[in-house]
Amino acid sequence: MSSTILLLDDDPVQAATRKAILASAGNAVVVTRDPKEALALLENPERRDQFGFVITDHFMPAMHGPRFVSELRKIHPTVPVLVLSGMPGVEEEYKGLNVLCRVKPFAPTDLIQLTRSILGTEERLSRTA
Repeated sequence: MSSTILLLDDDPVQAATRKAILASAGNAVVVTRDPKEALALLENPERRDQFGFVITDHFMPAMHGPRFVSELRKIHPTVPVLVLSGMPGVEEEYKGLNVLCRVKPFAPTDLIQLTRSILGTEERLSRTA
């Protein structure tokens, strides 16, 4: 599985912060602030398999998270997806879409740990340490 993360967040500060956190843990991160651009990256046959994990914000002005994930699932039905939201209880909006939801703020160490677990790098790191 690829370790490149596709990070979608319309807030440039949040996107840059999360990218820095994820990159500090050794992940390659591609950031987009537009859900349509994210979908275009995932539709591109030359880039689709590059992404082993998608992290998205829940509330975005152009396209809310549930619609984005629904469209993403048509393109890439099995890629792990983490939805971050400032509102508790959004899980119901993602019913049947096979996502993990976490409430912001989300501690950097928790984000790194969750990412390692999902990408399967936790086991590889412990074997090389």
